[in-house]
Amino acid sequence: MSSVGIKGYSYCLNHTPELGLHYGSTPFVEHETKGESDFLKNLPKYVQTYEKAAGYAPNQAYIGGIGYEEFEAAKTPWIENYLTNAQRYGKYGEIMPEDEFLGLMAICDVFDLIWLEKSFVEEVKAKLLKDPVMNESIVARLKGAHELAEIEVEVKDKKGRPLYYGGKVVGCVRNGHEIDDCLFAYVLMENLACKAGGVLALLHLLKNSGVRPEEIDFVIECSEEGAGDMNQRAGGNFAKAIAEIAGCVNASGCDVRGFCAGPVNALISGASQVAAGARKNCVVLAGGAVPKLYMNSRDHVKKELPALEDCLGNFAVLLTPDDGTNPVMRLDALGKHSVGAGAAPQAVTSALIYEPLSGQDLSFKDVDKYAAELQIPEITLPAGAGDVPHANIKMTAALAVMKKALEKNEMDDFIKRHGVIGFAHTQGHIPSGVPFIGIACDRIRAGTMKRVMIIGKGSLFLARLTNLADGASFLIEPSQGGSAGSAVSKEDVKSMILEALSEIAGKLS
Repeated sequence: MSSVGIKGYSYCLNHTPELGLHYGSTPFVEHETKGESDFLKNLPKYVQTYEKAAGYAPNQAYIGGIGYEEFEAAKTPWIENYLTNAQRYGKYGEIMPEDEFLGLMAICDVFDLIWLEKSFVEEVKAKLLKDPVMNESIVARLKGAHELAEIEVEVKDKKGRPLYYGGKVVGCVRNGHEIDDCLFAYVLMENLACKAGGVLALLHLLKNSGVRPEEIDFVIECSEEGAGDMNQRAGGNFAKAIAEIAGCVNASGCDVRGFCAGPVNALISGASQVAAGARKNCVVLAGGAVPKLYMNSRDHVKKELPALEDCLGNFAVLLTPDDGTNPVMRLDALGKHSVGAGAAPQAVTSALIYEPLSGQDLSFKDVDKYAAELQIPEITLPAGAGDVPHANIKMTAALAVMKKALEKNEMDDFIKRHGVIGFAHTQGHIPSGVPFIGIACDRIRAGTMKRVMIIGKGSLFLARLTNLADGASFLIEPSQGGSAGSAVSKEDVKSMILEALSEIAGKLS
């Protein structure tokens, strides 16, 4: 099988400004090293309310609250032109408020690590029950209600980390070990937030695709978090932990890591298992990364701009055998960044775009959209990182000119036609191509697109193991009617055998 169906997808955001203020890596390190600096005193002035976050055009584009065409046409700068009457729920998912997300984190806690104040628990329970993807059995997991005095003891005397809502302490994450820093409260909080985001995305995926939880047989989680203890620091397994909460009782799972390239590598891995017939319904998903909240906020505060990095991003994609009805991932046109490719931008672009296209006799213009590193430019530009999606498509256009697939005077038009405007939060793995999968599949179904390339790129030097770059890519296209090697059911086999026997009998007679 050279193609695998993309049956469903979901995209959600968790608006978590107070987690960001206290535990985003930039504010957290500032507090630990400098105390209450001027930066930390000023940061709250630039924090967005939930209403502002919901009305921010890129956020609505991410959850499908507005279509991509509407997003392209939205008046800029977006920070001065918030959408009116923006809704919590979109076609793909939702923007969950922080109090409910803290409740969801507690739901995902199976080791009594999160304690929430009693009245806060009751308020959150009532709100969560109104969410269309929640049910009573899931919300019933919300326990850990405690008196505020008990929570204060955990924080003051037992190394717990406080959880805030509305500027007040409403709970805490308890410390998991006295000396194992993998199980300190901060790390456990990161992991539970990532797990909770993955659960929310999976629940929306099940709703969007109409698939029952028990029909999922494998889950691959591809965030940038690593859960474990001092003896196996990133042993995992987020995937099975997420599947458990969502009720996917027949699923197994594993984690795939690759920094920002992780999601594309995970999708290729999941699609390969489906293509081989090893799995039927495979979900690839990821939760968000708390340390990335307010990562660039120092520059935003300096320039007196809204601190936009206030949301955890998450997604889920359902891969199934190609049945001729859903858009497909092609497995015969994969881009990869090999060890010998080199880290120069031109070399990376050639490996991930030109090589897989030329291998299939396709030209640069044969791809409608190239989706890579879709960070929101209003976040990255003030921090000096530029407009990352625009830089990517500009490099692609330059390579096309070099390969004589494009005239130099055609570059501007190519960039406009084939580029994607960034609408994803700087969560590392989240922007790397995957936010455009839902849009691409919708457009392919509508017949307004025929081919999209999803590109993931990673910075491996961050782990201090190698200076190599990393990356992977794949094409999404309309199904050609089901692959010749598609999985065959027992009934199909029986039918084919009976037809063959009947044909033989007819010849013998």
